[in-house]
Amino acid sequence: MNLESYIPLLVQVVLAVGMGLAIIIASHIFGQRAKTNALKDSAYECGVKPFGQAHQRMSVKFYVVALLFVIFDIEIIFMIPFALIYRDFVSENLPVIFPILFFIALIFTGIIYEVRKNALDWNIPKTNI
Repeated sequence: MNLESYIPLLVQVVLAVGMGLAIIIASHIFGQRAKTNALKDSAYECGVKPFGQAHQRMSVKFYVVALLFVIFDIEIIFMIPFALIYRDFVSENLPVIFPILFFIALIFTGIIYEVRKNALDWNIPKTNI
């Protein structure tokens, strides 16, 4: 490959860096310069004075459930090709049902494991009882 084939890439990099620098420079030139004030810098909550910390810590179990959701979501996405090519496999007399059942059993085993390890239990007190 010669260097002429890299010219579009070089142009894109130069434009990206130039655009970023232009935005930063324009922000410094035209941006507001206000004096900091404890009252003005405080959070506004509809006229109620703020109390406590602005950023409360979240339980680790929230992140565990979020990661489990992402993992199972990706696993279900892997099942879409099975659904799309199922007719092709059946017409070719290929046994496609066993890999699908194995995959579903694997997902179900993961859910059973999570339930037994209480990964989905957040220990939230029930107030409606």
